Amino acid sequence: MSDSFATAPVSYRTVTIDGLKVAYREAGSKDKPTLLLLHGVPSSSRMYDALMRRLGRRFHLVAPDYPGFGNSDAPAPDDFVYTFEHLAEIVAKFTDALGLDRYVLFMQDYGAPVGMRLAVRRPAAVLGTIFQNGNVYDEGLGAVWEKRKAFWSDRDAHEAEVRRVHLLVETTRARHIGSDPDVEAYDPDLWMDEYAFLNRPGEAAIQSELIYDYQNNLSSYPSWQAWLKQHQLPTLVVWGKHDLAFIVAGAEAFKGDLPDAKVVVLDAGHFAMDTRLDDVVSLTDDFMQAHVF
Repeated sequence: MSDSFATAPVSYRTVTIDGLKVAYREAGSKDKPTLLLLHGVPSSSRMYDALMRRLGRRFHLVAPDYPGFGNSDAPAPDDFVYTFEHLAEIVAKFTDALGLDRYVLFMQDYGAPVGMRLAVRRPAAVLGTIFQNGNVYDEGLGAVWEKRKAFWSDRDAHEAEVRRVHLLVETTRARHIGSDPDVEAYDPDLWMDEYAFLNRPGEAAIQSELIYDYQNNLSSYPSWQAWLKQHQLPTLVVWGKHDLAFIVAGAEAFKGDLPDAKVVVLDAGHFAMDTRLDDVVSLTDDFMQAHVF
């Protein structure tokens, strides 16, 4: 890796949105092109920390924690509606609070449905899109989603089991490793920290609400695909091929709507930066240099 990726400092801040403390990380100067980094589940802005340090001398990087995640407030579902639409609304207000009016969206996992809703709301703000195992195509849905469909069709019958499985350390570990045979490449702290987060008081109810609402993401896929096709923004798709939730066909499907998109499949898992940080840093930097500067 080039010396040009010398480590930059990251600041850890909070802002109040609709009465909630929203935590976020920020690196780089605000006069440089902005990357808005939207995290997956059960992670937080923490998943982007190393990327931000590597790119913070070239770009302005901002990564919020959604309500219910990371170091942001986590009100009970009785006090906050946990839907992807509401998370996108909070992120939109977050960008207003920070004065972010032009940015590239970097979306991983849950970041894709949050980010696409933000893009539809504010198309003029989005300079480009980066999807890292952030799925918006039916072709990308792995076998795990069949079990979720049963939950969506009969919540009362399946919710207890969905919660139980979602909170297991084995499930959290498998989300990172997937089908990767090189299990020793993964730091166990990745899933042990997330396991602790998932099992904090009240978190099971929050996660259950979002899992149930995820069905509305699938029904939104056609409209998001139409948005991508209409706007033809510069797009980078980075996919870990060992992901069991979002399979490689989901990466390849982008080419149907975005023929100029760059699609790169890495020998990595769902969180590609777990083991292929250098690749993601270089790909992101190349993309930004080519399309944003």
